[in-house]
Amino acid sequence: MNLKGLILFDIDGVIRDVSASYRLAIQETVAKFCNWKPSFTNIDELKAEGSWNNDWDVSMELIKRHIHLKKLSIKPPKKRILEETFNDFYFGGDPSGDPSNWHGFINNESLLVTKELFTDLTKNNFTWGFVSGAERSSANFILEKRLGLQQPPLIAMGEAPEKPNPIGLIRLSEQIFSNPLGSEQPIIVYLGDTVADVLTIARARAKVPSQRFLSFALAPPHLHTKETINQRLNYENTLRISGADCILKSTKDIVNILEQYNFES
Repeated sequence: MNLKGLILFDIDGVIRDVSASYRLAIQETVAKFCNWKPSFTNIDELKAEGSWNNDWDVSMELIKRHIHLKKLSIKPPKKRILEETFNDFYFGGDPSGDPSNWHGFINNESLLVTKELFTDLTKNNFTWGFVSGAERSSANFILEKRLGLQQPPLIAMGEAPEKPNPIGLIRLSEQIFSNPLGSEQPIIVYLGDTVADVLTIARARAKVPSQRFLSFALAPPHLHTKETINQRLNYENTLRISGADCILKSTKDIVNILEQYNFES
């Protein structure tokens, strides 16, 4: 096969809708510790800063900022306690246990793609993988159990530094190519839904300037409504300013979008 390129995907907001799972877990976790429930806009604004990819860290930072803003006489929770609380909301069971015993918000997630998308990419001579800040158990659940992919190439939480550090993306790419990155390797495209995802590609370019990279991005599902069109346009503009090469309306559009690019040079 004459490989045209490698397409790497974020998972949350790209492969699955986490509006009623991870984001709801952020809201409920923050509310538990400071009696204030952040809005999706509050969460989006924090993530737009570009350095908040881990939702545990997002939750903690929102708590700290609210305590400071309101001059509350309480202390933020210890990191371990916050993580356990978050996972209770999200998984509703042992994260490393049987998914059939999970009763948390993870069961609210809807898929944004089908298995056929990856079949189409393969037919068009693209290989693919996933670089995500989600726990491996959560990522495997959505990719293998829900989508039916068999042992997909994946870098998950704790297996590499948090995005926008590009180490995980570079490491997975080299594993897939079985070679170091550089001018001899096919182009690498990363599709994500946050500023941190876009900046990951910018930093990968700086680290391996001879390798060709493209940053594809899209706004998360909760912004794709008639009521949130202005917020979506602002969000997409922030992604573009941060360095996104192409803004997609849907993950499903990627096969058609790729046809517009020359991957032979």
